[in-house]
Amino acid sequence: MTDFIGYEGLTQAALRGVVREALRKIEDNGGMLGDHHFYITFITKAPGVKMADHLIERFPHEMTIVVQHQFWDLEVEDAHFEVVLKFAGVPQHLHIPYAAVSRFVDPSVNFGLTFENGSGGDNDVLGPVAEPGQDAPIVGVADGTGDTVVNLDAFRKR
Repeated sequence: MTDFIGYEGLTQAALRGVVREALRKIEDNGGMLGDHHFYITFITKAPGVKMADHLIERFPHEMTIVVQHQFWDLEVEDAHFEVVLKFAGVPQHLHIPYAAVSRFVDPSVNFGLTFENGSGGDNDVLGPVAEPGQDAPIVGVADGTGDTVVNLDAFRKR
């Protein structure tokens, strides 16, 4: 049977709203609340993503950012968020549509969401993802430590 309503797409959009509202709480507070911190993985070449070319060259498929202690200029809009993080000590402005987000994890409360991007269905938020299944490296850790790799396997939904 054909799903003319597009329930999968509606569900994905609603779950992306959770990401938006979590970021909005941080924006409204002027910083992180308690021990909360976010690992946000996104597709670097998704429509609407804006970031430095050298970062896209370095991470041509996916990238994971950590929003924790040091981040600046967080702006949460209805369709995207913007944040400044340091990469190897250099501040970089990121503009990330929620449609580009593939994973969102808050390990402080063992919460995580994985989004269906590029599954080939009519209701995909994005088109096919280049080289699916490739783990995203974590870069731009927002605690001032520079580039770091963290294993997220314990937080991923399988």
